[in-house]
Amino acid sequence: MRSTGFQPVFFNSQPGRLCYERAQIMTITPLEIPDLKLIELKIFGDSRGFFVERFQENKFKDAGLPGHYVQDNHSRSAPGVLRGLHYQLNPAQGKLVGVVRGRIWDVAVDVRAGSPTFGQYAGIELTDMNGRLLWIPPGFAHGFCVLGDEPADVLYKVDAPYNPAGEGGVLWSDAELAVPWPVTNPTVSARDQKLPAFSQYKQHPAFRM
Repeated sequence: MRSTGFQPVFFNSQPGRLCYERAQIMTITPLEIPDLKLIELKIFGDSRGFFVERFQENKFKDAGLPGHYVQDNHSRSAPGVLRGLHYQLNPAQGKLVGVVRGRIWDVAVDVRAGSPTFGQYAGIELTDMNGRLLWIPPGFAHGFCVLGDEPADVLYKVDAPYNPAGEGGVLWSDAELAVPWPVTNPTVSARDQKLPAFSQYKQHPAFRM
């Protein structure tokens, strides 16, 4: 069995009895860019597997996170694939990103002109077993690469509907952003390879503070 580096919380190891407490199902931590929020879910496991509550509208709202989403998206990516960096304007779109199979390194770049963290990025590993979600608000370019030798399934909620005419992005390998992608010779789509450099984006930013 592949080691994930994470062990579920075993409250009761007897088959047929999965005991858990609902009081605190998640913890929330701002990342280096404070508007990005790491959500760590509590995983309840026994010898059969595990259970995790991935989303509960009222609990998210009580924690100051968006509780209303209009669309769920599910993507599968082969080992070595890199997607990004993408954003959407009109309507601006926030994402709640998680992984239900495999491992990714998830990246969000602040593309809000006037922000104190404009042009900075944050990256974090999301896996099917570490109980992590990443909230990425509008005004960030998002991308990820697949880690390891298994495909990755990314499941994410968005708070505005998809609009192809509102799509934009920044080149994943931009030298100014200098995102240290933990993959060698990634598989990148022809479309993503043609995204503009950050220097070009700065001339006509899509988002402003």
